[in-house]
Amino acid sequence: MRTSLIALLSLFILQISLAQEPPAYAIVIHGGAGNISPKVISPARADALSEKLSEVLEKGISILDSGGTSLDAVETVIRIMEDSPLFNAGKGAVYTHEGKNELDASIMDGKTLNAGAVAGIGDIKNPISAARIVMEKSPHVLLSGKGASRFLAGHGGEVVDSSYFYTERRWKQLQQQLKKDQVEKYGTVGCVALDSYGNLAAGTSTGGMSNKRYGRIGDSPIIGAGNYANNNSCAVSATGHGEYFIRYTVAYDISAMMQYSDLSIQEAASAVIQEKLKEAGGRGGVICVDKQGNIAMEFNTAGMLRAYATANGEKAVKVFE
Repeated sequence: MRTSLIALLSLFILQISLAQEPPAYAIVIHGGAGNISPKVISPARADALSEKLSEVLEKGISILDSGGTSLDAVETVIRIMEDSPLFNAGKGAVYTHEGKNELDASIMDGKTLNAGAVAGIGDIKNPISAARIVMEKSPHVLLSGKGASRFLAGHGGEVVDSSYFYTERRWKQLQQQLKKDQVEKYGTVGCVALDSYGNLAAGTSTGGMSNKRYGRIGDSPIIGAGNYANNNSCAVSATGHGEYFIRYTVAYDISAMMQYSDLSIQEAASAVIQEKLKEAGGRGGVICVDKQGNIAMEFNTAGMLRAYATANGEKAVKVFE
């Protein structure tokens, strides 16, 4: 009888221990922050966005659930979003004032702190894959413009004609903004993930500001501003008014607050987005995951397209707040 009681007690303790263990993996995705509300997004477009977010989330889950790496999950998820005209990245990229597409992206490995980024490219199909090529096949972190295109063409980057990025919706959007001399500041895609090996990764990709001039580059390809990953703290992908994210090194600041002030992922993300950034006049949001699989999705705009899942079965897709 005593042996049976001990066995039952041991099983009970084991079950409690398992219930308290962090998830084997976690993934968070964003499709941009800004004026995202039912007032400006039609039901049909909201459904299309929700369907695409669900698709990419399931793809990320399948990679991580089968033992894939966080880097592979991040790259694959963002590639799918870049191939969709729904988002301001890749195929759906906005136009510059001169009527061109200038794409930026970055990716970072939390295990090694290796990172790669591209800026101002217009002839490589998937900027996030281009960023990974820079990370893995060059001694550099950030390549830009024609030089980046030449390097990528010689190292496996998929070269396309600039006409590939044409979408009628984005072209009409530019014409309206040219008439009013407006600049649209928001629009990015990103993904952060923790894999079953305990490694974090982050990726961010964008078409930049619509109607931007002078070769402007925002935070998306800047490590520490729009993208950051460190196994000792967290992985972060940002979206919003890039100039503020650069000035306040938003992605790194969240990691630093966790490491040096012992804040949780949610506390750090909230402090940076809702206090520091907001008080400075910066608008946007972040998605984050820490080394225990805890998730934060913080934004100070009307909305942020987002989705997340963990190995524990938690899963959600959100178009509106």
